[in-house]
Amino acid sequence: MDRIVPTEIEEYAAAHSTPMHPLFEELKAETFADTDAPQMQVGPIEGRLLTLLARMANSKLAVEVGTFTGYSAICIAEGLVDGGRLITCDIDPDTTAIARKHWARCPWGDRIELRLGPATETLAGIEGPVDFVFIDADKANYSNYWNALVPKVRSGGLLVVDNVLWSGSVLSPETESAKAICALNDLVTGDDRVEHVLLTVRDGMMVARKK
Repeated sequence: MDRIVPTEIEEYAAAHSTPMHPLFEELKAETFADTDAPQMQVGPIEGRLLTLLARMANSKLAVEVGTFTGYSAICIAEGLVDGGRLITCDIDPDTTAIARKHWARCPWGDRIELRLGPATETLAGIEGPVDFVFIDADKANYSNYWNALVPKVRSGGLLVVDNVLWSGSVLSPETESAKAICALNDLVTGDDRVEHVLLTVRDGMMVARKK
C-alpha cells in the first residue's frame, strides 16, 4: 500500500493521540514477522479513531468484516459499552489464530466473537440492531457487505469502510479492486439512508451515519 499520508505526519499525529495499549506493539511485531501482507493491519491513528467512533456511537453490538490478526477488533472492542459484543468475520484460520492469541491477553478480548466462514453467510445470520460496523475485507464484495449491513444498523449507528482511496488509484481505477472500491464509494454517495464523509486517514476511511 502506497502511503497517502507521509510517514512523518503519521508519527506526529500518533504522538498527539491517546496512547495505545502496549499489546498493540506486540501484535504489530508478530503480524509483520509472520504474515505475508502485514500492511493490511490498521495502525494506531486508524485504530484510535475506531475506538472513539465505537464509543461515541454507544455501541452494544458491533460487526467487523475482515479480522486479519485482530488489531482493529481490539480497538473496536475497547470502545464498546460494558457488556458489549463484537462479531468479527474472516475466512483465514492462520491469521485469526494470531488474533485469538492476543485477544486472550487484552482487557477487552472477552467482548470479541470470531466467526470463520464466508462473510456474506455470516452477515445473513446476524440480527440487529447493530450499532457499529467496520468493513475491511475483500474489495470485490465491499458493495455486497454494505448492502447486507445497512438494513441491520439502527438509526444513529455508524458504518466505517477502510481503504476507500486504494493508494490514490480511485482517481484512475484500472485494477478490479480499485474499480470495486469506486463502486462502493459511488454506492455510499448515492445512498439516502446515510450521511457520510470520506476521510483521508491512512488509505482512506468512509464514515457514515445511518439516518
